[in-house]
Amino acid sequence: MPLYEHVMIARQDLSNTQAESLVEHFGTVLADNGGNVVDSEYWGVKTMAYKINKNRKGHYSFLKTDAPAGAVQEMERLMRLHDDVMRVLTIKVDEHAEGPSVQMQKRDEREGRRERR
Repeated sequence: MPLYEHVMIARQDLSNTQAESLVEHFGTVLADNGGNVVDSEYWGVKTMAYKINKNRKGHYSFLKTDAPAGAVQEMERLMRLHDDVMRVLTIKVDEHAEGPSVQMQKRDEREGRRERR
């Protein structure tokens, strides 16, 4: 099955548990349609570069999935209809990166960064 990565931004006035339950809800949607969530990360509340629906901040979540295209389309359709989800980005990848995403790594652990002068 194809591999996908999804980034979802939920409204800022949700609690952390409500934002994480959204990830579980959409994971069950994938499972019902023949896919599965390989890994998920909750990145927390972050400030956005510009306002979306009069919100300056949002709950960011990251999903790595292994699902057929129909299951991903159904999940995206339900995400766009959900009132708490502001934005969704889905990318098809050849393989999932091992370990935590770059967003979750500490600054000193990131490779390839050069020193500022």
